[in-house]
Amino acid sequence: MDFNDTPEEAKFRAEARAFLEANVQPKSADAERLVRKLKPGEFLKAAKDYQRKKAEAGFAGITWAKEQGGRGLPPIYSVIFNQEEAKFDAPSQPFSIGLGMCVPTVIAFSDEATKDRYVAKALRGDEIWCQLFSEPAAGSDVAAGKTKAVRDGDDWIINGQKVWTTGAQFSDFGILLVRTNPDVEKHKGLTMFIVDMKQKGVEVRPIHQASGGREFNEVYFTDVRIPDSWRLGDPGMGWNVALVTLMNERLAVGGSYGPDYKEIFDFAKGINSPSGDGMLIQDESFRQKLADWIVRAEGYKLAKFRTMTALSKGQTPGPESSIGKVINANQMMDIANTAIEAEDHYGIINDPELATLEGAFHQSYMFAPGLRIAGGTDEILKNIIAERVLGLPQDVRVDKGVAFKDLPTGR
Repeated sequence: MDFNDTPEEAKFRAEARAFLEANVQPKSADAERLVRKLKPGEFLKAAKDYQRKKAEAGFAGITWAKEQGGRGLPPIYSVIFNQEEAKFDAPSQPFSIGLGMCVPTVIAFSDEATKDRYVAKALRGDEIWCQLFSEPAAGSDVAAGKTKAVRDGDDWIINGQKVWTTGAQFSDFGILLVRTNPDVEKHKGLTMFIVDMKQKGVEVRPIHQASGGREFNEVYFTDVRIPDSWRLGDPGMGWNVALVTLMNERLAVGGSYGPDYKEIFDFAKGINSPSGDGMLIQDESFRQKLADWIVRAEGYKLAKFRTMTALSKGQTPGPESSIGKVINANQMMDIANTAIEAEDHYGIINDPELATLEGAFHQSYMFAPGLRIAGGTDEILKNIIAERVLGLPQDVRVDKGVAFKDLPTGR
């Protein structure tokens, strides 16, 4: 495939770049430092202002139908905008889950009145969404969730707990996967709902992460009442709804995070080798690692080209989108660890004002374990790649054909 822009795509790229240059700063160390120093409320306000400008300029929901506030353009145009936006310090993180995973699910499975109520406000940044899937005893095995919903007239009453919910502390709404029928197999007894994150009975507890961040949360539901009109899809068909969300999630979290081989290449040119024999860049073992990182990065780039090919033809990306996160999360951790070790005893310094690359290596190293869990653990994604990309036999499932209530549990 020819990856050069068509005339129409080149025009769109120039339009996107002009918008970004007028509204956000190019990526730089100074810009990143400024973002880190913003208080959470200040950053959220900046993010909402930026999202509103994106929507007004037609760069939010690029592939969404025009009646939903989008442009109705092919997916390749969204790829182009994301490529350009990645060059800028754009505060788009609070909306990535809602607009990338949650609201597309709402559009796919709700009626027109529901879409009219939620979609436009989410696109403008007036309301933020989160995704409530993982549970303490059911992280990678999403279908094993125990949070339950019991029908009560025109409502459902929800009780249970979710965990690792990104952005729950500032979200207005969420999509919630719960068990509505324990008498069938675990994949068949689930139902998806919209939930108001501010309503009575919903408690959000931020998790203080090893990296210092507080993006993840525990969420508790105690007798939370949800109207049946907020249901997405038929009762018991929540797994089919969740698959749409999960595919979008794995595509969204498959990108690169933190310092890559280019940053550590520059870093290695300015620091002595631990062996004391010249600069780190001259160290043979480091150069071998660097070569491996470059090969993996180039391999991932070619895998992304396959996804871009599918998007340009109007096709939906398949399970191969799982490859990106397996590669990038592990490589990010390896690069960061190598840089920290190369600094010897100075490697313990993680103060952004003093540490190399303003502590980005430390931040990446401590955040990487979370990234290896988010969007499916390494083990789950490797199974997906093995079975659905390579065509290898499926793992044996001892729970197949067994009602959820009859599954054995630990003491």
